[in-house]
Amino acid sequence: MQLNLRYDMNSPEFGAPHPALYRTAIDQSVWADKLGCFTQVFLAEHHGAEHGYCPSSMIQAGSILGATQNIVAHLSALVVTMHHPLRLAEDLAVLDNISNGRVWLTAGMGYRPHEFEMFGLDIKKRLAIMNHALDTCKKAWTGEPFEFEGRMVRVTPRPVQEGGPKIYMGGSTDKSAIRAAKGGYQYFPGHPDLFEIYKAERAAAGFPPPETQMKPAASFLYVSDDPDRDWPLVAPHVAYATNTYAEWATERGVGDTRYKAAETIEALKAMPNIKVVTPDQCYAYLSELPHDTAVTFHALLGGLDPELSWKSLLLFEKAVLPRLLADGRVELGR
Repeated sequence: MQLNLRYDMNSPEFGAPHPALYRTAIDQSVWADKLGCFTQVFLAEHHGAEHGYCPSSMIQAGSILGATQNIVAHLSALVVTMHHPLRLAEDLAVLDNISNGRVWLTAGMGYRPHEFEMFGLDIKKRLAIMNHALDTCKKAWTGEPFEFEGRMVRVTPRPVQEGGPKIYMGGSTDKSAIRAAKGGYQYFPGHPDLFEIYKAERAAAGFPPPETQMKPAASFLYVSDDPDRDWPLVAPHVAYATNTYAEWATERGVGDTRYKAAETIEALKAMPNIKVVTPDQCYAYLSELPHDTAVTFHALLGGLDPELSWKSLLLFEKAVLPRLLADGRVELGR
């Protein structure tokens, strides 16, 4: 069973201020790193969002990687189309050196129209833009000169990881699954059902089997010694986040998301992927999940107060994690 953290830094007016959120994300990543059983920190990216969604996940990754020793920073998704291909290759190569090979990315081509307008890009050409950027990175990370848009260039330093950081293709549509399969990339779907399409297409294209797709646990898991007390405290933040993601999904036009609109605590409680539970309930829930499950704590979702966030994580460490370690569901040195 894999343990992860995730941050998007989106915070409404009633949420925590961004300086506190960014500092807390670093501190919580250090906490997870020292525990020795967390695999990765997912860092998301969007541009021009009303409530400060992180637009610079590579900068945030640098802050976390510089403070940790083992945990991986997974840029998921990195909106590749919003970055100049050569600067993208350089920035990722430097991150890979800073971290000694602890950076991965899920390449997304973007779907929000205003982001393309913001950067003067044609959204209809987003697939070609992304493919050009990824092809550039592949050539750049050899450290050798190569031709780029009619001129010879060179990107240094070379990444630590052979061939550069591990790249997953992200997406929430059938087309994204097919595209990742035919390109031989690993795949990180926005919805788990897409992985079956991906596996079939990858086999048909002649590539070896992909990495095991970790099954997702709850997208928001909060451990509390008194859920009745804490539900009203966390619900506004969770509702803001789930409503925001559900609204943004309509801009995509196709695909699916695990986040659905909700206006009340009762609606949130009815969602199978939103859980505010006691330590015993948390352990029971996780014990019923397959061993190839990724448990990702979206610890500051919706601008959640860092103090509330820490209470959940520390209670998980004290009252749930030892039991998961004892029964072998979680291992040290991940």
